[in-house]
Amino acid sequence: MSRPLFLARNRHVRPIATMVPKQPPRMTVFRRLPGGGVRHFSVSAARRQILDLAALPDRIVPHYQQTKASSLLSLIWPQPPRNVLLMPKLHAPHVIVSAAEFAKHIYTNYPGLSLVFESHVANTIHHQLPFPIYTAAPAEATALFANKIDLVTTMGGDGTILRAASLFSMHHQVPPILSFSMGTLGFLGEWKFQEYKRAWRECYMSGCSVAVEDLVEPHTQVAARQAANAHLTDPHKDDDTLPSPAWDAVRGNGQCMGLNRTSKVLLRHRLRVGIYDAQGRNINEHLIPTSTADPGDDITYPSPVSAPGTGEITKKAPIPYLHAINEVSIDRGAHPHLAIIDIYVNNHFLTEAVADGILISTPTGSTAYSLSAGGSIVHPLVKSLLITPISPRSLSFRPLVLPLNTKVVLKLSKRNRGRELPVSIDGKRRVAVSHGMEVRVEGERLEKTVEHGWRGGVPCVIRSSSKGDTDGIAEDDDSWVGGLNGLLKFNYPFGSGEPEGQH
Repeated sequence: MSRPLFLARNRHVRPIATMVPKQPPRMTVFRRLPGGGVRHFSVSAARRQILDLAALPDRIVPHYQQTKASSLLSLIWPQPPRNVLLMPKLHAPHVIVSAAEFAKHIYTNYPGLSLVFESHVANTIHHQLPFPIYTAAPAEATALFANKIDLVTTMGGDGTILRAASLFSMHHQVPPILSFSMGTLGFLGEWKFQEYKRAWRECYMSGCSVAVEDLVEPHTQVAARQAANAHLTDPHKDDDTLPSPAWDAVRGNGQCMGLNRTSKVLLRHRLRVGIYDAQGRNINEHLIPTSTADPGDDITYPSPVSAPGTGEITKKAPIPYLHAINEVSIDRGAHPHLAIIDIYVNNHFLTEAVADGILISTPTGSTAYSLSAGGSIVHPLVKSLLITPISPRSLSFRPLVLPLNTKVVLKLSKRNRGRELPVSIDGKRRVAVSHGMEVRVEGERLEKTVEHGWRGGVPCVIRSSSKGDTDGIAEDDDSWVGGLNGLLKFNYPFGSGEPEGQH
C-alpha cells in the first residue's frame, strides 16, 4: 500500500483532504519514499471559486470596419478582450469537458482573461477549472452580460448560438460571437472544435496592428514600447496603427495578424418585436426569457395583469423592443382549429391568413423554422425579412420576401375560434395574445457610428476562406455555400452519388 501524500506548511503536517483554503499561498508538496527520503516540489493549490460578474471592468467595444474588397466587416479590438462568456451546449457532458479544455488553454496562454459562465453552467464546470470563474444570478444576468462581456464563445449547435443571442435581445449592441460547431446540425457554427487554438488566436489578436512572429520576443517588446512612446510625443497619430502594450503579455502562440488580416465578421440582421395590448400599450416586459432560468425550473409566461384598483398594467421597466435573430412565430398552439390571423404590411391590409401559424423570419432564420415550413432560403447579407405561412389552408398562399424596413403587424381575426394564440420570439420568449392585441415586427436598423463602425445586429466571427478571391466574393460566401451543400444537402440527387460539379 502506498504511503499517503502530505503537505508541509509552517512546520505543520496535515492530510491534503483537510485543507481547502480560499486564497491558498504557495505550498511545498512532498511524498515519502520507500527508503525514508522525501521528494520535494512546489505547487499552487487550485482555486475553484465562483465570483461575482459585477466585479469585472466594463466591456471593451470592438471596432467594425468595412472594406471595398469584402461585404464582411473587419474586427478590430482597440485593446485585448478581457471578459469572455463561454456557453457550452446544455445537457451534453462531452461538451462540458471540451469547454473546460478550451478554458484552461486560453486562461493559461492569454493573461488577463476573466472567464464567465451562466450560473447553472458555472456550478457544473467550476470543479474542473483550477482558477476562479465569474457568473451572475439569473435575475441580473441580462443587464450584467450586456455591460461586462467583451466576447462570447459558443460550443454547440445553432440552438446554443440562439441562446447566446437571446441574452442580448433587449440591447442594441451584441458582443462578437465565436462559434464552434459541436451540436446536431451546426449550420451557423463556423469552426470545428479541433481548431480552437487557431480560431481563438485569430479572433483575440484581430486588430493588433504590427505583423510579427512572436510578441514575447525581446525585439518585439522593444518595438511596441517605441511605438507607444512615439504616440505619446505625437498624440495626433492614428491609434489604429499602434499595437496595444497589453498584447505583449501574450505567450508564444499569440501572433499579430496585421490590419490586412483581421478576423471577418458577418453582421446578422435581427427583427425588432413589440407586443401591444388592446389599449395600444407595450407589454414586452411580461415576456420572460427562458435562457436566464436554470434548467429544470418551471417557467410560466404571464398574461398582462392590471394593478389592483388602478386598471393599469403593472410595469417593471420600459422595454419598447425585443430582438430576434431567427423568427417570430404565432401559431394555433393546442387549439384544434386553424388560426385566423390578419396581416398588415406598412399599414396596409395584406391578407387574412388561415393556417397553423405565421412566421416572420430574418435571412438567418430562413434556414430554420421557415425552411421547414416551405420558405425561401435567403443569403444572410440580403437586407430582408420573410413572411412564411405554416401549413396554410390555401395553396395560393406563398412565402413572401420583403425589404428589411417593412413594418408588419399581426392581429387575431375576429373570426378566430381560439381565445388566445401563443407568440414565440426565437423560441426563448413566449406570451399569449388575444383579440385586440397586436404583434408589431420590423427589421432592426444597422446604424453606422463614428466610434465603433456599426450599431445593431449580431456580429458573428466568420471562418476565413480557404480560397482566395481578389473581389472578396469567395470569402463572403465560402461558409454559407459550404453549409448548403454539406449540411442541408441542397439539391442533393437521389442515390448515393454527389451532385454534379461538387468537389
